[in-house]
Amino acid sequence: MPLYEMRKFVAPEFIFGVGARHRVGFYARIMQAQRVLIVTDAGVIAAGWLQDIEQDLQEVGIEYAVFSQLTSNPKDVEVMAGARFYEENACDVIVALGGGSVIDCAKAIGIVHANNCEVHVFEGVDNVDIPGPPLICIPTTAGTSADISQFCIIVNSVERYKMAIISKSVVPDVALVDPETTVTLDPCLTACTGIDALTHAIEAFVSTANSPIVDVHALAAIELLWRNLDTAVMLPTDLSARESMLLGSLQAGLAFSNASLGAVHAMAHSLGGYLDLPHGACNALLLDHVIRFNIRAAPDRYQRIAAAMGLNVQDLNEPQRAVLITNALAAKRKMLGLTEKMSHWGVKYGDIPDLAHHAVRDACLVTNPRHASVHDLKVIYGEAL
Repeated sequence: MPLYEMRKFVAPEFIFGVGARHRVGFYARIMQAQRVLIVTDAGVIAAGWLQDIEQDLQEVGIEYAVFSQLTSNPKDVEVMAGARFYEENACDVIVALGGGSVIDCAKAIGIVHANNCEVHVFEGVDNVDIPGPPLICIPTTAGTSADISQFCIIVNSVERYKMAIISKSVVPDVALVDPETTVTLDPCLTACTGIDALTHAIEAFVSTANSPIVDVHALAAIELLWRNLDTAVMLPTDLSARESMLLGSLQAGLAFSNASLGAVHAMAHSLGGYLDLPHGACNALLLDHVIRFNIRAAPDRYQRIAAAMGLNVQDLNEPQRAVLITNALAAKRKMLGLTEKMSHWGVKYGDIPDLAHHAVRDACLVTNPRHASVHDLKVIYGEAL
């Protein structure tokens, strides 16, 4: 009998290190780009990173058009506007410069253009028939890992929830992962995106689709993120901490892109889409509640997670282990200033059925280590209220 189940591992080409962003012209030229669509947002433009990319493209003689009309949680209408902009400007390659919202929007623009349809038809797993045009990603946050994943999250603006699009067709062609681009990230976003990355690693490690290769990346990510998040928030220009955070985010992305996620993300997608809230903040307030729910289904795996966090749970029973891990997470959130509950954002008990309705249909819930019913999700939301 084989020891391990057969697993596929998907990853794009990526360059990691200070200055990686400056390879954008080189890769655009390899892709034979005539006119690049740069997808970005106002914050990235204000930080000065767009100017860098424009200069690199100009140096190799490649034209470009800039689309920046998107919000912090990319919406279906913004994707469709971006696809029209892509066609109107006769673009042939996409460069995504920004955080997860920008990169997800760029991914969706590409597949909408290629398939000539509404973005909603791609929701779920493997529903993209034709891959989008070549895509180069330059992340400016250490959290979402959209730059190397097969996930794309877009808000359904009518029903107010986040659609999960999961397909190898949205894996970028190249990721230029440059720690320098994260030093301009403010402390709150650093904290939110860092918790998002930590959640990726934890959920991937306990996922029912885990594998030995996923495990290596997930545990390495947990250790890097746990040790460096405080410094990155408190000392934003500390390039060493920023580098470790981005490496941790990259490793977490490689893990969850191949093992998928769990109840935290399923519930966070519903909550974030419902109230247009920061994704990392939603993860932060749900993570410890979901761990308490899940731990009985994967006690040994949570023990290894605790060890990667530097906690000693060797002689503790299951409930004691859950308390130690969740207390450590609560202390980390408090230090980072992420102490809000759902009620702080205006969520009421009457909203919970709608939140649970969308969360139970989210593709991320399929690989949660413990089966979660609609009732279970309502209880967890209630605990986080």
